[in-house]
Amino acid sequence: MAHISDEWMTNADIITLQLAMERQEINSVNLVVYYMERIKTYNGQINAVLELNPDAVEIAESLDRERAVSGSRGPLHGIPILLKDNIQTADRMHTSAGSICLAEHVATEDAYIAAKLRDAGAVLLGKVNMTEWANFMAVAMPSGYSSRGGQVVNPYGPGIYEVGGSSSGSGAAVAAHFAVGAIGTETSGSIVNPAGHNSLVGLKPTVGLLSRSGIIPLASSQDTPGPMTRSVSDAAVLLGVMTGVDAADAHSIASDGQGHRDYTPFLNRRGLHQARIGIPRWYYQQLDEEERQLAEQAIQVLRDEGAIVIDDVVLPCQDAVWNYDVLLYEFKRDLNAYLAKLDPSKTPVHSLYEIIAFNEQHAEKALVYGQDTLIWSEDANGTLTEETYLTSLHRYQELTRAQGIDHALHTYQLDALFFPKDEGEDIAARAGYPLLIVPAGYTSKGPMGVMFAAGAFSEPTLIKLAYAFEQATLYRRPPLFSYFPHTTMGNLE
Repeated sequence: MAHISDEWMTNADIITLQLAMERQEINSVNLVVYYMERIKTYNGQINAVLELNPDAVEIAESLDRERAVSGSRGPLHGIPILLKDNIQTADRMHTSAGSICLAEHVATEDAYIAAKLRDAGAVLLGKVNMTEWANFMAVAMPSGYSSRGGQVVNPYGPGIYEVGGSSSGSGAAVAAHFAVGAIGTETSGSIVNPAGHNSLVGLKPTVGLLSRSGIIPLASSQDTPGPMTRSVSDAAVLLGVMTGVDAADAHSIASDGQGHRDYTPFLNRRGLHQARIGIPRWYYQQLDEEERQLAEQAIQVLRDEGAIVIDDVVLPCQDAVWNYDVLLYEFKRDLNAYLAKLDPSKTPVHSLYEIIAFNEQHAEKALVYGQDTLIWSEDANGTLTEETYLTSLHRYQELTRAQGIDHALHTYQLDALFFPKDEGEDIAARAGYPLLIVPAGYTSKGPMGVMFAAGAFSEPTLIKLAYAFEQATLYRRPPLFSYFPHTTMGNLE
């Protein structure tokens, strides 16, 4: 097998890697060893990877033998993928949501999407750090920090640029070329935000398109896993592999018939031609001058690629005042239901109340930034009735759908909305609608992305548009590692 060079891997997508394996130029073991060596060399500075799968090489060997005997399972056969630390895997890796109170938790079942990845032949290479409890622990907690893993940093500017959260480890790891791709999760911005900060493609699917079973929850009406990759084509491959109807997830059952097992047919280089793209200018107001210039440059790309740009689209909900009753109510309810299923002899906490108590008992390690949001959720549920919760849920879904994204798409006859950075992620989150962010260049504050949004199950449209934009610009460039000394694995387990 040929030596795998950093230069070649920089531009190698899943399709390229599969072709190389079919030609026997490389194999899965080569890929796993390559990424493990990169992690061992650089993770001590980036702090993105929490632990490696101790069985990864053996799994890769098995998949290489299977390929030789019976052929490939598909595009993910032998491809190393990293998972966010709130996604269960039934192996020797842990699932903790970044908290030391679950640091020894080893799941007995794969999350539904983890099982789908395994069935497709992916090598689950390791678990990555995240903002603890999906950034629902403390207002003062910076993105990318967890008591279990410490602080993730942005490989484009360690200690300088924002890394994004809560799928910060997923973003930093893929940007640093620690795996072909990673799976993050989003409740509101937690895929698209770190993807933008790390010059990646981040796809937050429609809620229910991908099952949430076996994922430590934040809020069931908004939670979804999704791919974080270096290209739109890789995101499309990963999305298709993970779709399926899961009887254990009510939102997944409701999505039956809406998903595709293969999203790569929607990769259309001319996907922007004659597409009607709306520019909701209200969301461009907060940009600084550098960001504004990149945003205008991106809008011009749309025009140059043949899109019909509808400027100054208005969303009736755009200046609505939001509260967090839905998240507060669902977080306690959904987390308690998840924790109640864990073996009491192997995990020290089985409710939000017990998490708060555990953290107080281990304050030096667990409460570096406090836990006011956890306490807020625990206390709020003493007064937040189900009726109040349901009223808020229905109101915000009405605002963000009929008076938000759906309104704009219908009124202006749009294919999609076009947001700068991750602006607009909250309305899409509350609506349960998909988002797709792609690199748009670099400012003095680091990488910047632009985001396509549309209605429920519009992933084919978003992939088509984003792929055309990506291929027209090819803005992404890898981070420089000349400023990173070779290090040990840091806190890697």
